[in-house]
Amino acid sequence: MATAVTIAIAGSAAAQDPPPAVPASAVPSFDTWLAEVRSEALTRGIRQEVVDAALADLQPIEQILDRDRTQAEFTLDLTSYLKRRLTRTTLRTAQRMHTEHRELLESVAKKYGIQPRIITAVWGLESNFGRFAGVRPTIPALATLAYDQRRGPLFRLELFSALEILNRGDIELANLKGSWAGALGQPQFMPSTYLKFSQDFDGDGRRDIWSSLADVFASVAFYLREHGWSEASTWGREVAVPKAQRAAILKLPRREDGCRAERALTEPMSLDRWRKLGVKTTASRPLPGGKIDASMVTDGARFFLVYKNYEALLAYNCATSYALSVALLSDKLK
Repeated sequence: MATAVTIAIAGSAAAQDPPPAVPASAVPSFDTWLAEVRSEALTRGIRQEVVDAALADLQPIEQILDRDRTQAEFTLDLTSYLKRRLTRTTLRTAQRMHTEHRELLESVAKKYGIQPRIITAVWGLESNFGRFAGVRPTIPALATLAYDQRRGPLFRLELFSALEILNRGDIELANLKGSWAGALGQPQFMPSTYLKFSQDFDGDGRRDIWSSLADVFASVAFYLREHGWSEASTWGREVAVPKAQRAAILKLPRREDGCRAERALTEPMSLDRWRKLGVKTTASRPLPGGKIDASMVTDGARFFLVYKNYEALLAYNCATSYALSVALLSDKLK
């Protein structure tokens, strides 16, 4: 079992808090801003020909900004989000893919210590089991978000990371495509994440998260391992809470650090303390005893005790609804 279990309140999950608004008069024109980006890219060691090709004829894309402000993880309640993501078709496909790629998944699991069902669940929800790795050119998308004042500094760094990927020759500019937010390949890694965590599991000298399932699975596994996932435990469990105790649980102190989904987590408490609050398994059996620390996730209707591994899922995408989608899908593959 993990050494910590936590409670997050669904609906509180969101992206990192936006910075204070910048007065319009202080915002440079896009052309002026892009010239500064060009100059900084060169000082970072990006070759001139890469800069010239990648940043030619760029303009902000309004549709990208619209998508950034209406992300499903932050606009749908938990029940609606889970219903949309965990369809019968998704569950059937997950089981078929999990069986079809079992040998490769087990090989990756042996090296990285991540259960195959977790890898399958992340892969399935990120790219529909490899069917969608993104079709938008990455550089224009990142430039749009980097120029926008809401999360500009974050995406400016991602833009330079994408340029570094091109600079290394990992992929051609014409093939550097992903999501509207600049996420790449089947794991949907941001460029900075690709540089840090992508793996060459098939040994061909390339970290190909676009078309090599070996590299895709290994990259997902390595990322989760490096963010604290332990194969000795699971993510958590759904639990039952008496109505008389729900108000008290909702008033429990939350964490002070991290993104919104992390701050929605209660301070960990032992399973013994959760038992005293009346928390039981969904089969109406008492929780196991012990001093293992634990917390909970709820939308007011469904309640989940979540372990330390759950936080590794939040590191992948810090939204309560996303992390629970991966967790619940993985449970179907046990």
